[in-house]
Amino acid sequence: MDPKELHSVLPHNALQEMKLAFEHQDFVAAAENIKRSLVSLDDIPLNVAVTGESGSGKSTFINVLRGLGDEEEGAAKTGVVETTVVATPYFHPRHRNVVYWDLPGIETASFKPSEYLELVKFHQFDFFFIIGSERFRNCHIELAQAINAMGKKFYFVRTKIDADLNASRRLNPRNYNEEQILTQIRENCIKGLFAGGILCPRVFLLSSFELEKYDFCLMQTTLERELPSHKRHVFLLSLPNIYTQALKMKSEAFKNQIWKHALASAAKAALPIPGLLPGSDIDYLVKVMKEYKGAFGMDQTSLAHLAQTFDKDISELRSVVRSQLTLQEITWELVESLLKRRELTAAALMVTQYAAGTVPMLGSVAAGGVAFGTAFWLLYSFLTDVAEDAGRVLSKVLENTCQY
Repeated sequence: MDPKELHSVLPHNALQEMKLAFEHQDFVAAAENIKRSLVSLDDIPLNVAVTGESGSGKSTFINVLRGLGDEEEGAAKTGVVETTVVATPYFHPRHRNVVYWDLPGIETASFKPSEYLELVKFHQFDFFFIIGSERFRNCHIELAQAINAMGKKFYFVRTKIDADLNASRRLNPRNYNEEQILTQIRENCIKGLFAGGILCPRVFLLSSFELEKYDFCLMQTTLERELPSHKRHVFLLSLPNIYTQALKMKSEAFKNQIWKHALASAAKAALPIPGLLPGSDIDYLVKVMKEYKGAFGMDQTSLAHLAQTFDKDISELRSVVRSQLTLQEITWELVESLLKRRELTAAALMVTQYAAGTVPMLGSVAAGGVAFGTAFWLLYSFLTDVAEDAGRVLSKVLENTCQY
């Protein structure tokens, strides 16, 4: 590993942030403070409101964002008639601090946006998805204006695009042009909303049954850009892995946190305990590595669900995984054995020496510095392998589909 590679693995901004963490406190105090900040990040609430007319696909949209099918346990209830009469919370199965709220339909004749928002306690929501399945009507526009007046963000989602395209293909098979039809639908939506007084409306065309197509990636990148940084991280990690770009964004988000996890893990080594050899906090590393596997859908449950969703045999998905660690159960014994590998020790020393050039404290607390480098390289290499394998699995499930 040369200095250029180390610079990409542990960039200057991360080293500077680490240096600040050690100002006016010792190794153990800095590590404990970092650990507390990571725990609080996991506890940051994100409340997403999903509203629209009855039958527009609100509940199915919520289910796919949570990685669930409509008939799975815990899924939001779906149907052709309104099944939601009060604001109903649905927790993300893996990230319990992320909650999607299925709000009552807005199409009633007595619908009054301000009263509706007060009824559903709009203050608790971070932003709104306004769902429409055919076109956006006055009720959608009035609701958006009321949300905007109350200082909240909103995004329009035009659902059931697959049904529109199928209908167009049947009606005009010889002149069918999918890209042209999508452009027309998007322009018509924007034109209608603008005419209703919505300036610069954000409209995303989606199919909840073909989430890998159309505007899901655009929606994801838009929200990643516009949400506050602490909410952005939570939202990004909770989204389903159906785009290569989504995997890259998750990988970068995790890599930015590795030095913090490594430092938190090394606190034990900097505070020797009589009778025990200094080293990393293995229980903590097991927790982080399991989180990586889950976030990229490389655990057994997620792989089985992905295979079922895309009508694949799970053995097909497992066959493209190159790292055996990706498929292994992450246990205390496994992580302990990995920490003892000679190649890991050599890489850890290089990481420690490189980081100590900017953060002298890492070099002055020998056991803590070595434990930091060991944990850092273990997490970095494992995350890289898991993310790359997730990309191969995604390519396998999408090999016969066309993405937009």
